[in-house]
Amino acid sequence: MWVADMDFEAAPAILRALKKRVDHGVFGYQHVPDCYFEAVRSWFERRHHWTGITPENTIPTIGVVPAVAAVLRAMARPGDKVLMHTPAYNCFFRCLDNAGCRLVESPLICRNAHYEIDWKDMEQKLPGCKALLLCNPHNPTGRIWTRDELSRLAEMCRREHVFVIADEIHCEFAFPGQEYTPFATIAQDDYFCVCTSPSKAFNIAGLQCGNIYCANEQAQAAIRQAVDANEVGNINCLAVYSLMAAYNESEQWITELMQLVYGNWCFIREFIRENNLPLSLTEMEGTYLAWVALPEGTLSAGFCEALAKEQHVLFNPSDMYGTEGFIRINMATSREMLAEAMQRMKNYLANH
Repeated sequence: MWVADMDFEAAPAILRALKKRVDHGVFGYQHVPDCYFEAVRSWFERRHHWTGITPENTIPTIGVVPAVAAVLRAMARPGDKVLMHTPAYNCFFRCLDNAGCRLVESPLICRNAHYEIDWKDMEQKLPGCKALLLCNPHNPTGRIWTRDELSRLAEMCRREHVFVIADEIHCEFAFPGQEYTPFATIAQDDYFCVCTSPSKAFNIAGLQCGNIYCANEQAQAAIRQAVDANEVGNINCLAVYSLMAAYNESEQWITELMQLVYGNWCFIREFIRENNLPLSLTEMEGTYLAWVALPEGTLSAGFCEALAKEQHVLFNPSDMYGTEGFIRINMATSREMLAEAMQRMKNYLANH
């Protein structure tokens, strides 16, 4: 119940496309065709009202984390400050370290099990930063930033000339009544990039595919150079065809998947409530990663280690995301598997 991939088979259209490509029998270097970029453009335009994606401003990569790492090397230098809201996706910390950048943490505020940006803290810390690493929707808290929040953030970054790196890999996972807003649709200038991928939504992370959108010509040239220098731009033939099958033929599949994930989140909420467990589920708005507060004073790493040893259930401890007292639960599995995991956690809590 830990790492962020799903137990579900990929969409039928993806499986068909992969079988057809395997039957071709030749797996050499892959040219990225125009229809690849058209699939990306069409998907984000019809589902998220994001226009303007073209082959000229889209840079294919082997994944979002390699993309973020390359962008950091392009837009910052060793010693430069980069602001990040914490808790944060654990790979972001590694990307900053590897780029030699200095992390500036702006902790999110949790009010009534709901996370918010600390605007005063961010305003104080943003000056002097070279970039801001934005996670939208946010992993691990499950927030989907509103249009107003993103507009306020964009204005602050524009004023301080801070480059925004938006990781939007979880963009398809919005709960009912919630709406993901692409940062590109509200940015007040073009001094930003957006990293996307079908990998989370369609469970094809192992095929390694992602895209960087950047309309600023100077920044785009630097990013392209960094992608080439770090050898993270040569996506493989299976990834190309899986992306097109995902974006062109699998919209109904992702809609049904999101209903299942939301149902699983509701199940966790009711299980905690009905069994009176000493846990608090964050009021999430999206992703398939539940963020659960442990009993006060409980160290997350110790809790997860003991739970894995005694009950053979593995969750992510929150210390890996830069905070204490929480666990992250992967909900992208069957209801039966989720129920078994929750029952085992209940058994553990009853004995401690």
